[in-house]
Amino acid sequence: MIAQDCTGPAADRGGNDPRVLAVDLGATKLRAAAITAAGEAIARRETPTPHDGSPQALVGSVVDLLSAVAADLAADARAGLLGIGVSAVGPLDAGRGVLLGPPNLGPGYRGLELAEPLRTHFGLPTAVERDTNVAALAERAYGAARGCDDFIYLTVSTGVGGGVFSDGRLLAGARGFAGELGHVPVALDGPRCGCGHPGHLEAFCSGTGLARRAREAVTTGRSPALAERARERGDGELDAIDVVAAEAVGDAVASALVAEAIEAFGAAVLGFLNAFDPELIVVGGGLAVGLGDRLLDAANAKAAYALAPPTRSARVVAAALGDDVGLRGCLPLVEERVSAAGRDSGPGIRTEART
Repeated sequence: MIAQDCTGPAADRGGNDPRVLAVDLGATKLRAAAITAAGEAIARRETPTPHDGSPQALVGSVVDLLSAVAADLAADARAGLLGIGVSAVGPLDAGRGVLLGPPNLGPGYRGLELAEPLRTHFGLPTAVERDTNVAALAERAYGAARGCDDFIYLTVSTGVGGGVFSDGRLLAGARGFAGELGHVPVALDGPRCGCGHPGHLEAFCSGTGLARRAREAVTTGRSPALAERARERGDGELDAIDVVAAEAVGDAVASALVAEAIEAFGAAVLGFLNAFDPELIVVGGGLAVGLGDRLLDAANAKAAYALAPPTRSARVVAAALGDDVGLRGCLPLVEERVSAAGRDSGPGIRTEART
């Protein structure tokens, strides 16, 4: 996959007419919408992401959501759609539209084809890209990095991911996998990440990483507050919200987990500043919102230690687009990838769900 030239963002186009169908395939939620020429999400739909290990069920859920969105559009609006954009958890092969084994979905989805089933069902060209790259496209077109040529987008949520813009182009790498910044090691002997390797940023500072470490603390009897929250839930499970809540009531283990998450994030940001020399780092995702200024302040403090003095002026800022970032980024994605090639020949878009 070659790097995309992302100049001339879609945000410069006015109008409320739907231009693309968009899907945000996350580890916990599936979202779909139609994205207008102005970059707004309309006719939104949302459902939990299936985790039964069935690729057919996952693809079927995506088809059903998109069908419901399309059915809400007028016939002339459906006829004017440029294509379908899919923002999906990585790693993935964007050229073929195939998931390669995302650790936060599970092994049952390794090698899952996304682009071809959607292209066949709807008769529209389909572009698939890693969620953080799509979010970077959105933040550059409409959000906190609007017009910025050199920046990094980081999402701190269920997992940690990144997208890197350099000289106005989305960095792809030799095989299209650049930007997996959550899997950069920040500790040689740290906890194991969901991918199986130790010490990655995602193992410290992500929803799954914090939840995994919280469960270990309960199992070993080190955290009464987390044990109580696990009992209150009834299923014995914990998530990052539980860790932050236990920290708020003074639980020492939860406080240490949050402190380590923030410290690991700051250390990683310093490494990214030295490696990429960005003008800006934009941080989004549910856990980032939950930790708020503490996460950003720690990262901005680390910028003072960047190797090159000019790099120390880089800013770490909050993302601007919220939950719809993966949907809104599908418009610049589709415009870059498939609009120049024109619509696929086929029966035209179908509005019905699976039979």
